Amino acid sequence: MRGFKLEPRLHPSRKMVYLSPLIAIGLTLLFGMAIFSLLGQSPVKAFHAFFIEPINDWYGLGELLIKASPLALIALGLSVGYRANIWNIGAEGQLTLGAIAAGGVALWLHDSDSHWVLPLMFVAGALGGMAWAAIPALLKTRFNTSEILVSLMLVYIANLLLSWLIHGPWRDPDGYGFPQSRLFSDAALLPNLLEGTRTHAGVLVTLLALGVALVFFRWSLLAFQMRVAGLAPRAAGYAGFNQHRMVWTGLLVGGAAAGMAGTSEVAGPIGQLLIPLSPGYGFAAIIVAFVGRLHPVGIVLASLLMALLYLGGESAQMQLALPAAVSGVFQGMLLFFLLAADVLIHFRVRLTGTKRLAAVIVPEH
Repeated sequence: MRGFKLEPRLHPSRKMVYLSPLIAIGLTLLFGMAIFSLLGQSPVKAFHAFFIEPINDWYGLGELLIKASPLALIALGLSVGYRANIWNIGAEGQLTLGAIAAGGVALWLHDSDSHWVLPLMFVAGALGGMAWAAIPALLKTRFNTSEILVSLMLVYIANLLLSWLIHGPWRDPDGYGFPQSRLFSDAALLPNLLEGTRTHAGVLVTLLALGVALVFFRWSLLAFQMRVAGLAPRAAGYAGFNQHRMVWTGLLVGGAAAGMAGTSEVAGPIGQLLIPLSPGYGFAAIIVAFVGRLHPVGIVLASLLMALLYLGGESAQMQLALPAAVSGVFQGMLLFFLLAADVLIHFRVRLTGTKRLAAVIVPEH
């Protein structure tokens, strides 16, 4: 019987680690064009509608920035834990709790025109995201539960909590019964940065987080310990690194980043609490983190690509009458090809087989 076997490579190519995202992007585009052809669309026309049309003017570039900003912010926070193999999959729920906490501040101070409203909203949003991330952290460190499952299940609870609030106590009394909160006051809205676009000051929060991440990963002892724990868990344990501290740090930082991203959404382009708050930024940020190789600069570049996929999906719906799921198809292909490339970086495929001996039957005389 012949088959295939994966053998670990003794020295994985460091060059391919950084080239593989480009290879994955190229394969995604190639197979995407094939899918457009199967759907009866001209690949050239579809490519233009998906990747060129959304950003061919100043307004489109602004839309690219406001979609890339929450993706990059969440991915930067997630990358802290991912470096130590702490898998926070529930950033979407942490974004929702951050938005709820920030929205609560905005509604509580609805009649205030103080400049402190926005800072308080960001503090509340970060604390809300951290509180939601603290649940899987506590269960992980006390009962050794899977942070993957717990953080993921909490996403649905967060969405139900938001639904209850906007259908009940926080529903806009002047909203004609629609499930949404009242519009935030001007003091609770982020100012625009670029005239003629919707680009808001939340982009500056992401740039600040980028600077903090660069400093943290480059010079922090804790970041070094988390990196060692991710690459060699036994060595980290032998060195006496505090695993519980890493779990709490990885999850709380991810929760804080997701909570601030949720705050940017409700204080920026949305301006109130409603469902949905995001088109799945918390889940897409996981892809962004890995396409960016958990490096802050790579994450920013990957967030721009993912934002373009969101805009391209909307453009393809309007111009080519393609289904909304086409954007998710591109995201899924990108992750699939990236994971496949990672497997081939660390393993080689070897053909295996067993020789069959022919049995010689000697007749009896």
